[in-house]
Amino acid sequence: MTDLPLFPLQTVLFPGGLLSLKVFEARYLDLVSTCLRERRPFGVVALHKGNEVRRSDESIVFEDIGVTAELLEVDSAQPGILHLRCRGAQRFRIGATRQQTDGLWIGSVQMLPDDTTAAPGEALHETVRGLANAIASLKGKGVEPFEQPYQFDSAGWVANRWCEILPISLAAKQKLMELPDPRVRLELVDEFLRGQGVVK
Repeated sequence: MTDLPLFPLQTVLFPGGLLSLKVFEARYLDLVSTCLRERRPFGVVALHKGNEVRRSDESIVFEDIGVTAELLEVDSAQPGILHLRCRGAQRFRIGATRQQTDGLWIGSVQMLPDDTTAAPGEALHETVRGLANAIASLKGKGVEPFEQPYQFDSAGWVANRWCEILPISLAAKQKLMELPDPRVRLELVDEFLRGQGVVK
């Protein structure tokens, strides 16, 4: 187990995914400063109950499994406000938590294994092609949603990228992110896409 500063958000970060954050609370400004100085990640966990911005009269509940976030870019265009660009790295399971006097949550966490290297099966090739088409469509609109290089030969990578852009609930994204088998994750995505008529 290791201590990890936590950033509860109303989103699910996936390994290999990109995340943009606007930070203005003192506890998170200090967190970013520490992470930059020590070149260490922080943990992103999805909120189950409560808000991202601290309220003294409100309790929050967050998920047991999150993903570490590595800082890629930090921009301080305005005093007291930081714009962050982060990349999801490794999943972790929270064993216990404590809250510092400044409101920052610290988790005692166990790092979880990375996805095993698994190619999408032949039955899932249409879902892989569908993601390639979705990327091309987004690029045509001036949007670059994923970091290159693309890994279309990785079931986990394809599943994670689909999960990030699909219009599904936060709870569903969390359950998919938690699945240890990347092939099963991609099969569930494929089933959803076929049910929506996106893939035939």
